[in-house]
Amino acid sequence: MALAPLPSRDVPTPLPDDPTLDTDGPDGPADDDPLDGRMTFLEHLDELRKRISHAVIALLSGFVVASIFSTRIQAFVYERLTADLPERKFIYTEPGEGFFLWVKISALAGVLLASPYIMLQVWLFIAPGLYVKEKRLAIPFVLVSSALFVAGAAFGHHILFPAAWRFFAGFSNEYMIFTPRVDPVFGLYVKLLLGMGLVFQMPMLMFVLARLGLVTARFLLRNIKYAVLGIFIVAAVITPDGSPVNQALVAVPMMVLYMIGVLVAWLFGKRERDDGSVTD
Repeated sequence: MALAPLPSRDVPTPLPDDPTLDTDGPDGPADDDPLDGRMTFLEHLDELRKRISHAVIALLSGFVVASIFSTRIQAFVYERLTADLPERKFIYTEPGEGFFLWVKISALAGVLLASPYIMLQVWLFIAPGLYVKEKRLAIPFVLVSSALFVAGAAFGHHILFPAAWRFFAGFSNEYMIFTPRVDPVFGLYVKLLLGMGLVFQMPMLMFVLARLGLVTARFLLRNIKYAVLGIFIVAAVITPDGSPVNQALVAVPMMVLYMIGVLVAWLFGKRERDDGSVTD
């Protein structure tokens, strides 16, 4: 026969209708209660798996849609890639290189098309750590983060890639002509577009960290010298040619985005007290 533990005499057992147990207001959960309560580690992993699965499905759907308009998309991409070449043509030396390039261009366009839904999955993953009153920020988060990603890709397409490409194509002379293979050129193009798309997410990342209480505007301003150092390191990694001009083309927008992120953290983040603690 199993023994059941006796209730403690020091701590009274609350009754089911005890009003002290009701943490919700008459209209539902209070604004200071998390959306879904606390989640265990396994629940976080399951939520992450779910969001990644939805994002992959969105990418595949975007790829299918982009494949339908692949002719126009390829013309748009090739127009930019060949703008600074003497004969405005690439070469390819592998049998499947042209086909796989078509696949890569459609996949890149699919990423841009699916970016709003992917950002929605990011929001749904971090939402359990936020409060009920922050649920109204879901639509602005998705719209702004998607717009920033597309803006970063456009910056890479119209400004950064042409600047880097002119540097590489500027070494042609009477002894040699620049006739690059298309695959490494497109690899450079994708790296710059996606890299700048992620870099332009800096204000949204700082917004999330500020809402979670991990950073404050005062903390970001106090450590701005380390941020500038990190920005120039990231700019050196993104720009492949090592040109100071191209590194500045990446670093200057990043510093502007950082200051926008500081403003966002000040407007929407938690306040830092004199003792180092944070509060709404």
